Amino acid sequence: MGFRDLLQFRHCDRTIFTLGDPAGPTALRCPICCQAVRFGLMEAPVRIQTPIRDGHQAACSFLITSQVGAAGFSEENESELHVGISNSKGVVFSYTELGVLRQQVGWEQSIIVPLVAPGNDRMLWDTQLETFSNLNTWTGDRFQEQREFGSCCYGFALSYINHVMRSEGSEPITREHFTSQYILHRMEAASKYLSVYQDVCQHGYHSTAESYRSWPTY
Repeated sequence: MGFRDLLQFRHCDRTIFTLGDPAGPTALRCPICCQAVRFGLMEAPVRIQTPIRDGHQAACSFLITSQVGAAGFSEENESELHVGISNSKGVVFSYTELGVLRQQVGWEQSIIVPLVAPGNDRMLWDTQLETFSNLNTWTGDRFQEQREFGSCCYGFALSYINHVMRSEGSEPITREHFTSQYILHRMEAASKYLSVYQDVCQHGYHSTAESYRSWPTY
């Protein structure tokens, strides 16, 4: 299942979220009062892009997914997340009990952290990723050993990022810094989006008295 963008606007003293398209042939109507909505320049609807996208369409990126699909990004769900690195063609490399998998399907519902190929050379990115994945460090028989040190799939992905950074003469990034700077706010945005999106799909819209000046960024 693909996810659509949300539309956020103020009407009837409420912040309203729908799947409506204000650019369509039919005027946008408030789902509360059923009246056509007209906006001034400063009141224009805001499109909230879905933070859950097809990881196979995201080249050279850090990806987060879940075995239970997008539901795994919800705060109420305690399912284990899985991370990987995509090459320039959208093939996702991830570390598992079987070693490093190279998958062309299975990451259609992912949270995406775009990365930059060294020198913007995607061919070099692919070569380095393939070489790194073949290291003895990431064999299947060492998976449990890596798990004891809290590495596993996250360790593989972050180690590759640091491998690329070192090759460019940059300082490596710690797990804590990468998580706080690039992961947590995206997870927050995905969880909030899912909560609103599910309500919109069930009731046709979601509304709240709270006025949103901004949505969690990702």
